[in-house]
Amino acid sequence: MSLLNASSRQKGSRSFKDHYLERKLLVSRVVIAFVFVVLMLIALVMRSWYLQVVKHEDYQTRSNDNRISVQPIAPKRGLIFDRNGVLLAENRSVYSLEIIPEQVADIDNTLVKLKQLALIEEKHQTAFKSKLRGIRRFKSVVVKSRLNEEEVAVFSVNRHQFPGVRIEARLVRHYPFGEELVHALGYVGRINDRELARIDQANYQATRHIGKVGLEKFYEDHLHGTIGFRRVETDVQGRVIGEPLFEKPPVPGNNLRLSIDIRLQQVAAEAMGDYRGSVVAIDPRNGEILALVSNPGYDPNGFVTGISVSDYQKLTTSSDRPLFNRALRGLYSPGSVIKPHLGWVGLESKLITTKSTVPDPGFWIIPNEEQRLYRDWKKDGHGEAVDLRLAIVQSCDPYFYDLAYRMGIDTLSKYMRSFGFGQYTGIDMGEEVPGIMPSREWKRAERKMPWFPGETVITGIGQGYWISTPLQMANSIAQLGIGGTRYNLHLVTHIQDGDSWKTTPIVPAENQADFSNKDNLKAVQNAMRRVNLYPLGTAKTAFSGAKYTSAGKTGTVQLTSQTEDYDETKVEEQYRDNAMYLGYAPFETPEIALAVVVENAGHGGDKAAPVARKVLDEYFRARDNKTASLNRSEKVGQYGVN
Repeated sequence: MSLLNASSRQKGSRSFKDHYLERKLLVSRVVIAFVFVVLMLIALVMRSWYLQVVKHEDYQTRSNDNRISVQPIAPKRGLIFDRNGVLLAENRSVYSLEIIPEQVADIDNTLVKLKQLALIEEKHQTAFKSKLRGIRRFKSVVVKSRLNEEEVAVFSVNRHQFPGVRIEARLVRHYPFGEELVHALGYVGRINDRELARIDQANYQATRHIGKVGLEKFYEDHLHGTIGFRRVETDVQGRVIGEPLFEKPPVPGNNLRLSIDIRLQQVAAEAMGDYRGSVVAIDPRNGEILALVSNPGYDPNGFVTGISVSDYQKLTTSSDRPLFNRALRGLYSPGSVIKPHLGWVGLESKLITTKSTVPDPGFWIIPNEEQRLYRDWKKDGHGEAVDLRLAIVQSCDPYFYDLAYRMGIDTLSKYMRSFGFGQYTGIDMGEEVPGIMPSREWKRAERKMPWFPGETVITGIGQGYWISTPLQMANSIAQLGIGGTRYNLHLVTHIQDGDSWKTTPIVPAENQADFSNKDNLKAVQNAMRRVNLYPLGTAKTAFSGAKYTSAGKTGTVQLTSQTEDYDETKVEEQYRDNAMYLGYAPFETPEIALAVVVENAGHGGDKAAPVARKVLDEYFRARDNKTASLNRSEKVGQYGVN
């Protein structure tokens, strides 16, 4: 009984509730929760204040970036003019056939229809499909560029059949004179990865092309201009909505004016005909290049929008090497055209006088070395007493064999470098090579061998190791003709900056020849004058009947060893002699000097001198016409004639 009662009391104590403790626990939990909520609200408010007040500008910019896009605007490339204002390189509008993929229901069917209308070919289809990869579907993709007027007309008539297809006009570089001027101007082409790594990418965001060679490359910084931009509103897909919010126009590239006379350039190119070679004409008074021809050339317009693989292979595999700039990089033995230079050195170094003579039986022998004959070009020689004048006029080899031997390679090389041989001409094109003016030190460094007397003898007629460019040869004869300063050659005479044209500086070349002894200079110049005259001059036929005075020197450079019975008709063309001519006019006060190199053509008097004659004829024809026109204008102004 007592046990039962004790058990009952124990159960009753377990069911008793302590309301005070429960209330206290509940209140503490509510307070904690309330404090937590308040703290979270405070944190949320603080964060909101931080984002909306402190970081307002930052997030506003990010927000704008999500809806406002900055689009680059390409600048117009600077134009290039000749000395008379004729446009040589322009920006021409061309028409491109383009497709916006998202607006075309069936692209394959559309391409088939375009092909049926003869607007595109299979190669255009293939190229277009490769472009589609990685391109946003609302972006316009070019199917074919450079549509002609007939193709534009055909598409315009059938445009209703091609939703999402359109024709766009774009500015593309164009060279009106094509291959006649390509080796002077160069060309532009699509930017490649190597070029992209070295240029200011920010300034080229909207530009597809860059100068590849020639003036286009050398003056790229001037010609390109400065990029512009526009701010436009876009949707989430990147499509432009409405008109631009802001636009900063690009700054066009600077225009260039060249010293080139395009008509003289054309005449020089025409005079070369189908022969390989080069013509360089310069103004000896300032180093301006009047004509620069490397023949054959090629059409640079094909490189602007992308030349086909087959067309490029034709250019690179041609034996005529049309891509090779012979004026800048062609290395030729100058041959006999340097004999006047050597004669002047002989006079200056007092090894000869104007009356010194050398016998010429048709050959020359190094003293005490009878085992080898150095032959004259004329089998029977030029007589028993050949003086300097006759040696230059008739191009007597033994006279200069003897002079070079007595002069020695050290003196010869030193003086010839003062004419610019073996050095850069400073032309503003890049890519030039300096050639070789051999010396004792040069051979020891390059060939690890000593210099031999026989090599000096051959150097005395401009052969052996001596090689130079047409640019060097033209500048050397300009210096000898004017008897004064030799200048760094240049093509660009003025650069347009805004509304004004700035003149480029005229820079004298280093290492000048000293012409203080006028008697020595005149002796050589007078001999060169007779080269172009009857009855003895080697260029007498080419310059017969000329209305202006001129002076020059012909050269015939052997490319292979020849025997007395040499017959060029039986020799492969590539081994036939190079024809050379250097000259200037007028004789009294030179205004133009030129070098002509005609590869594998034969004698200089027969092939190179006639080319020079045509160039000089054109120069004086244009000069006289201009003078006459100015005189007429002056009379009109003086007398008020209408």
